[in-house]
Amino acid sequence: MDLTVNGHKTFCYTGGKPFDAAKPTVVFVHGVLNDHSVWILQTRYFAHHGWNVLAPDLPGHCKSAGDPPKSVEEAAAFVIALLDAAGVKQAALVGHSFGSLTAVEAAARAPERVSKLVMVGTAYPMKVSPALLETSLTEPMKAIEMDNVFSHSTLAPPPSALGPGTWIYGASRALKKRVLASNPDVNLFHRGFKACDDYRGGEEAMAGVKCPVLFILGRRDSMTLPKMAASLQAKAPTSRTVLVEGGHQMMAEAPDEVLAALKEFLGA
Repeated sequence: MDLTVNGHKTFCYTGGKPFDAAKPTVVFVHGVLNDHSVWILQTRYFAHHGWNVLAPDLPGHCKSAGDPPKSVEEAAAFVIALLDAAGVKQAALVGHSFGSLTAVEAAARAPERVSKLVMVGTAYPMKVSPALLETSLTEPMKAIEMDNVFSHSTLAPPPSALGPGTWIYGASRALKKRVLASNPDVNLFHRGFKACDDYRGGEEAMAGVKCPVLFILGRRDSMTLPKMAASLQAKAPTSRTVLVEGGHQMMAEAPDEVLAALKEFLGA
């Protein structure tokens, strides 16, 4: 599904179902050097169980045009504009990593528009290693390899993700290279990492959230350790936390656990 957001074409995956504004809506926001496909299991479930799904490629990523967000604040403004473009008055927001910061900032800016908030693989502050930040700028292919190691805790996923025996490292590396190549004018890797590293509004944003919050954190996450979400958990108005057996890319490594947590929290 294509929408025009801020004057630019935005691609949104809908889980294989037509968009129907009368249904409840859930928006899935991806992280750095990812696209809508990282949510494949979760989006298809909700789309086939009575929900509208909007899983956009962020601006300047893959199938979406426009300038890639330079900051979490810009990304949050995009999410709110996306709701306007789709004619959605209120939606649940689910964000992973950079997308989780985007989602909480959007929920704080427009609390009446967000029914529930889910933060997957989150941390605050979301500091990026200076070495990784520099390498993402000067040697992005090398940085992809570094990021890939820290983002995963297993070589092959359970059957519900990409299929039994799928090589998670290889699939993730291929995705990151494809996303990076999708915009030759902007280094999406460095821009995204810098936006994470620069963001300073997390606690203030969470204090402004009015809806229930769910934290889904990976027990073996080496990028955003579970303890690094503590400052946001302390500020959340009403929240619960689910720990899953996976690393940072837990949607692929612990797909059923992530989906089960979303189903229970969103009432699907």
